[in-house]
Amino acid sequence: MNTTTEDTWSATATNQPMTSALRRSADDKMLAGVAGGIARYLNADVTLVRVIIAALALFTGAGAALYLAAWLLIPEDGHDESVAGAWIAARRDRSR
Repeated sequence: MNTTTEDTWSATATNQPMTSALRRSADDKMLAGVAGGIARYLNADVTLVRVIIAALALFTGAGAALYLAAWLLIPEDGHDESVAGAWIAARRDRSR
């Protein structure tokens, strides 16, 4: 293997984009920022994600349940804990 091939391979291996954490969007939101956060995580158009969630909600009913679960389990931008995690922590602290 020559040096130019090795240099190209090492540059490709080290210049990989950083994966971002899945967070609810604080900027691009209509309800809770779930669709905006998923769209940013998947690098997709937020309108497409909203249409998919709405179609799931209308045709199967699963969209509403999945949206609610995502709202409870995915933390918002700037927060380390999800809504459900904060609620559980508050209940745990209150019981002590």
